[in-house]
Amino acid sequence: KAKELPLNLIYPSRGLVDEKFTVLVQKAPPGFQMTIRALHQCEDGNGWEAFAHYTADACGTVNLSEDPSMGGTYSGVEPMGLIWSLKPVPGSKPGIRLSKKNVQTPMEFTISVYKGHQTEGFVDQVQLACVVVERWYMAPGVRRVPITEGGLIGVLFLPPGPGPFPGVLDLWGRGIDIAEYRSALLASHGFASMTLNYMGPLKASSDAAKLVNDQYFETALRVLQQHPQILSSSIAMLGLSFGASMTLKMAAYSDVVKFRCAVCISGSHVQPVDGSVADLIAYCQKNEAKIRINTDNQLIGRDLLLPIPTDPTMKVDVGRVQCPLLLIVGEDDQNWPVYESAQDMKEMMERSGNSHLLTILLYPKTGHLIKPPYAPHSGVSTLTYTTGKTVINLWGGEMVPHCRAQEDAWRKILVFLRENLYVNNYAKSSK
Repeated sequence: KAKELPLNLIYPSRGLVDEKFTVLVQKAPPGFQMTIRALHQCEDGNGWEAFAHYTADACGTVNLSEDPSMGGTYSGVEPMGLIWSLKPVPGSKPGIRLSKKNVQTPMEFTISVYKGHQTEGFVDQVQLACVVVERWYMAPGVRRVPITEGGLIGVLFLPPGPGPFPGVLDLWGRGIDIAEYRSALLASHGFASMTLNYMGPLKASSDAAKLVNDQYFETALRVLQQHPQILSSSIAMLGLSFGASMTLKMAAYSDVVKFRCAVCISGSHVQPVDGSVADLIAYCQKNEAKIRINTDNQLIGRDLLLPIPTDPTMKVDVGRVQCPLLLIVGEDDQNWPVYESAQDMKEMMERSGNSHLLTILLYPKTGHLIKPPYAPHSGVSTLTYTTGKTVINLWGGEMVPHCRAQEDAWRKILVFLRENLYVNNYAKSSK
């Protein structure tokens, strides 16, 4: 009976997605074998589940923060294993990814306890206890502001309070028009963050695609800089994949805003320096013969930009970068040559005398899609190109080390942003 096996969630049962929570099962018979399962219903209707096998101690207690899982979707002591080991429920469409589109609502996880060590058929099993956990990208008081000025398509997230706040321009990659969840989470940590749609116009028309050039990103930076609640001298740029390419380009060449720092996740400096985003895509398309397909019919795109060119017009001159630069590198990235790119950028900056500004974080067995903590690992998923073509793309990485990397990288990104955006500027603004 449920009342004989209460499932208690120790604080916080409601919190941010990057905050840990504790699952504690009490009043079970000593030595009782149980399966604890998490179920999440995604906004697109797909179900995701994770489960683990535990045995109650002599007091009839299981504490997921201290006790090891004996099997399931993860093993060992993993306080957040029920979240980061989530997988599509049996029968799901292949190639799906878990992401949050409406950040103004929480992600809800139903955590249930079942008798015995189960691996399937949970719908037909009796739940001994059940509780719902809420995880948010938006902290209370964070404001969401759509941005359309200057022809931009974006969303600005402002932290609670009057500010002024440091500003971050947040860019995603080729496979996403716009994603709000990282910007919302950055705002929850005190940074005014604007996520920008720069891939959507490329799909709309050739005329719209021409608008997505350096000026498009500089307009976004200017909007951030001129916002009354943002510190104009405290601006950073953060990008993943193609977004990292644009971040490097702006950091090296833009005269509109002098960044305080820049963060590049799974990115490369290889691109036509005088070109637009469309030109970088065209460059990749020209090299499509370098795409490999493995025995599972998955696309491997990491060779598209290899070998790293020696032609200075085909890669950002990172020797020009004058702000601290953080590179997040997954060593098993199968989509982009991020390791080779990072090594080349390091050599370029050493030759130019600005390598003291560079920090490289290398993560073994980690793939391309490095997200905020506890997001399930996406090693493979469908990817829709700007041409409308959909493929199965291999991103790389192994579940456990990849998820460890996400947690570590996010903490270090937040520290990096705070160190470079907060301290000096608040001292200056208070004078």
